[in-house]
Amino acid sequence: MGGEHDRLIEAVALRRDREAFARLFEHFAPRLKAYLMKAGAPAGAAEDFAQDAMLTVWRKAELFDSSKARAATWIFTIARNRRLDVLRQDARRTPMPEIELSQEEPERPDQIVLMAEDAARLKSAMARLTADQIEVLRLAFFQDNPHSEIARRLDLPLGTVKSRIRKAMIKLRTLLDDDGGEA
Repeated sequence: MGGEHDRLIEAVALRRDREAFARLFEHFAPRLKAYLMKAGAPAGAAEDFAQDAMLTVWRKAELFDSSKARAATWIFTIARNRRLDVLRQDARRTPMPEIELSQEEPERPDQIVLMAEDAARLKSAMARLTADQIEVLRLAFFQDNPHSEIARRLDLPLGTVKSRIRKAMIKLRTLLDDDGGEA
C-alpha cells in the first residue's frame, strides 16, 4: 500500500489533487491519532497533532522524496516531530519511540511556525463546518469508524453518511484553499 500513498502525495505536490489528499487524510488521520495516543498524548491533543500533520502534508507535499522514505514514514515523522517540538517547549520528556529516517534534516523554526499556523487554519476551517459534518468527520477520521458503523450509530442511511463525509471534505478543502492554502 506504500506505493499508492507515495503516488497520492506526489499528486498533491504536483497538482494539488484534493481527492488524493482526501484519501491520504482518510487513511492516515485516525492512525496518527491512535499512534500519538499510544505515545502518551491525550485524545484532544492527539487529534490536533494529527490534523496539524495532515495539513503539513498538504502544504509540504513537494518536499516528499519517495527515494528517502515511504509515505507512512514521512507522515508519521511529521506528527512525531511536531509532538516533540511541543513537548520540548513544555520542558517534558516524551515516551515516544524514535523514528529514524536517513538523510532527513531537522525542522527549521520557520517550519515549526508554519505548522502552528496550519493547525490554526485547519481548526478555524473545521469550526465553519456544520455540526453534522464535524460529527461524521470525527467518527470517520479520528475514531476510525467504518461508514456502516457511523450509519448505525447515527441512525442514518449509509448513503447519507457517505454524502455528509464527502460534502464535509469538499467544504473543508475549499475553506482551506480560500484561506490562503497556497504552498
